[in-house]
Amino acid sequence: MSVTHTDLPFDLILFDLDGTLVETAPEIADAVNDTLAELGLGSASLDEVTRWIGHGTRELLVQALAARLGRTVDAVRADTAYFTAAEAVFQRHYEARCGTRSHPYPHVIEALQALRAEGVKLVVVTNKEARYTARVLDAHRMAPLFHRIISGDTLPVKKPNPLAVADSLLRYGVDRSRALLVGDSSIDVATARHAGVAVWCVPYGYNMGEPIEASAPDRVIADFGALRPAVLRTATASAGCA
Repeated sequence: MSVTHTDLPFDLILFDLDGTLVETAPEIADAVNDTLAELGLGSASLDEVTRWIGHGTRELLVQALAARLGRTVDAVRADTAYFTAAEAVFQRHYEARCGTRSHPYPHVIEALQALRAEGVKLVVVTNKEARYTARVLDAHRMAPLFHRIISGDTLPVKKPNPLAVADSLLRYGVDRSRALLVGDSSIDVATARHAGVAVWCVPYGYNMGEPIEASAPDRVIADFGALRPAVLRTATASAGCA
């Protein structure tokens, strides 16, 4: 399949979800604390939970249990029976919490609508499992804005493996030079580097407590206003005149 080139610098844009498109940390923290309380463990702060976001909910739960049990993450993973039971508790609470205290970041909806109207292919690439991804996107009526949604369990591997990017490039017939990954973390930067595509990051998301500048993305954008077609055209024109 081939895609018609737009007059924008990108024909395919891939987006991280948590901390990039949608502020989800508060409801994730609620689900974590619901789980910890049911297991008889102490609660976690929002800052702690924010630092644990990035590798999918399973790894987030591993981190939370390790912190509250005073054990290593390897020990938590190795205790299969305990973790399986704890994961079932978390799944129940997170499904109930999805979409309850999250919201799209400024200019996200407007930018996505405008990019889609221009013919740009839009893809979500998240490590969050599909059942949670769907609930978050549906809660904010965002799913129809995307041509494809790739969750942490859609493909055999997750970010920072570049398979989701490579598969999307092939599916839409887009050259790497015409693709962009937009994220908020070192995981997104590594994914883009492995895939050979450009990467822009927002500074307000979840990067395990580190400033996104330390991950050296190609650009740090203040918000999704930088992705509006008119802004992209202006930036492209300016670069051409430099």
